[in-house]
Amino acid sequence: MSEPLIELKGISKSFGSSVILDKVDLTIYQGEALGIIGPSGTGKSTILRIIAGLMTADEGEIYVQGQRREGLIEDAEDPITIGMVFQQSALFDSLTVRENVGFFLYQHSKLSQERIRELVDEKLDMVGLPGIADQYPAQLSGGMRRRVSFARAIMNNPDNPQDNPQVLLYDEPTAGLDPIASTVIEDLVRQLQDTQGGCGSYVMVTHQDSTIRRTTDRIVFLYKGKVQWQGSVSEIETTENPLVQQFFSASTSGPIQAVG
Repeated sequence: MSEPLIELKGISKSFGSSVILDKVDLTIYQGEALGIIGPSGTGKSTILRIIAGLMTADEGEIYVQGQRREGLIEDAEDPITIGMVFQQSALFDSLTVRENVGFFLYQHSKLSQERIRELVDEKLDMVGLPGIADQYPAQLSGGMRRRVSFARAIMNNPDNPQDNPQVLLYDEPTAGLDPIASTVIEDLVRQLQDTQGGCGSYVMVTHQDSTIRRTTDRIVFLYKGKVQWQGSVSEIETTENPLVQQFFSASTSGPIQAVG
């Protein structure tokens, strides 16, 4: 393995009496496509928010490039930038696509308006959405909004390369999309990993079979707050782990308790 970018050690998180994560260990390596999978409600999005620094753990330690994180991301900057693509895109409805994608640069850089426009157009081209910068989120389809959120997540500041994301976190980016729209998003995730100006390391939280198989290389299976299995995508078909077997066969019989 290459060097660890992010390490979670003994991470626990509860909401009231519900234990969501129970002493979870997780390592994210440079250049890898890691999938965090499992049934709904098993802490996948929670662990993503903890990695992003948007939520604190009740117990455990988080190291980013070997440096221990204290508190939330707003309390102290990490040594690397972590970008996040939210499940519902999380775009500002009152702002244009250009203003959404360039939001960080408009707020925190000294770049000219023209230079920001150029960078926004470059990112929109990368995600296959040229010519929509003046539209509003409400004018876009769900799949287009997801791609706009990708463009925002990979936006870079040429004056401050340290601000460029080195890890992207994807929270269910294909949830609710039809199979064709899902394929577009899955292809884009891989494309951005390999493209200059994209991001070579990412974590994919999903429970969709096609997204798991097409966008991840290593998988961590979460259930009942713990890592129950981890392995490569190629091991899905050969593992004897009953949780993984039931999950991918979509069977209602097995150790995973069906919900609702």
